Amino acid sequence: MLLGFLLLIVPAFGDGIPREEYQARRALLRKTLDGVLVLFAKADDDLRDYIQEPNFLYLTGWRDPGAALIMTANEEILFLPLRNRTSENFYGRTIDPNDKDVFEKTGFKAVLARSAIETTFLRLIENAPNIYTLRADPQAEKLKALAPLHEEGNATVLIAKLREFKSPAELALMQKAADVTVAAHLAAWHAMKAGKSEYEIAAVMTNTYLSAGCERSAYAPIVGSGPNSVILHYSANHRRMDAGEVVVMDVAAECGDYAMDVTRTVPVNGKFSARQREIYEIVLGAQKAAIAAVKPGMKAGRGAGTLQQIAFDYINTHGKDSHGEPLGKYFTHGLSHHVGLDVHDPSEQGVELKPGMVITIEPGIYIPEENLGVRIEDTVLVTENGCKLLSGSLPREVEEIERLVGK
Repeated sequence: MLLGFLLLIVPAFGDGIPREEYQARRALLRKTLDGVLVLFAKADDDLRDYIQEPNFLYLTGWRDPGAALIMTANEEILFLPLRNRTSENFYGRTIDPNDKDVFEKTGFKAVLARSAIETTFLRLIENAPNIYTLRADPQAEKLKALAPLHEEGNATVLIAKLREFKSPAELALMQKAADVTVAAHLAAWHAMKAGKSEYEIAAVMTNTYLSAGCERSAYAPIVGSGPNSVILHYSANHRRMDAGEVVVMDVAAECGDYAMDVTRTVPVNGKFSARQREIYEIVLGAQKAAIAAVKPGMKAGRGAGTLQQIAFDYINTHGKDSHGEPLGKYFTHGLSHHVGLDVHDPSEQGVELKPGMVITIEPGIYIPEENLGVRIEDTVLVTENGCKLLSGSLPREVEEIERLVGK
């Protein structure tokens, strides 16, 4: 949908996304513009690995700092900094806006020096009522101050409408991320043993997908055992894992800038206790019920008839806590979010699902007084008639998990 008509061809930027697809994205966005859109590349921090601002990357494919983009309904201009020979001694050769092959390298017909951005902005804003930028960007605030009488718009909202739908090239990258993430979880299961530290398991997982050619983790790895299994975003990964506990592993790869999001909960010693299995089966039943309901027209947010409500109702009508109370109150987070260039991709609130969207389905139960947390999460592609689990090759059934953990 939207970008799905593009064929997979030889990519221009080596990331799996064809140059023509970036051009098509910009063309679609320009059709919606009633003003000037200004985006800046993420500021450089030479003490950290550089990761491009995702909206800028989505429209340009450009991965270097210092760049900027201006678009109107009729124009698109990429601005690049001039070469700095001293800086190149440390970081390597950069592309200069005056290079003879700059148009081939960037995919833009108009490339100017970064120093020309203010004069270009003032020219374009004369006949434009609105200025669209990313919020809280100091570079954008400086430009907007030059046109104080214009209306301000949120560029993230406009771009999110495109980013919600994944093209074949994007889905290929996400499937690769899913496949190596599955391999990472299986490697962790094989390495699982009482007495090991959570960070040892995290290292097994990250090494698996880094060795497979993926650049980084999609988010800080979460490996929470025992009392840490009930902490939703626990990422210290310092504790020793003991026999008789479960461990929640919310760990996934990012490949070609596209994220995956997968969680499994397994027993440290390879065998669920009766209570652990009971809670696990309830969470798995809730996930299966929600996944079975994923189709175009459904809503993933909160409220009656949503996927969230389906999962909550299942949990709340199966099993009890130690006080005989329903378990729904222990499902303490949302069921779903969009995934793409960001592990939490931007999306419109309450929007109906459509083919080409990629979301998570991740119910969980977290009972602090029992030191027992269970989350099962898969990343799901919405199709014309239902859905496809991108991470579906990773086992979820108790018998399969017990057969593989520690073996």
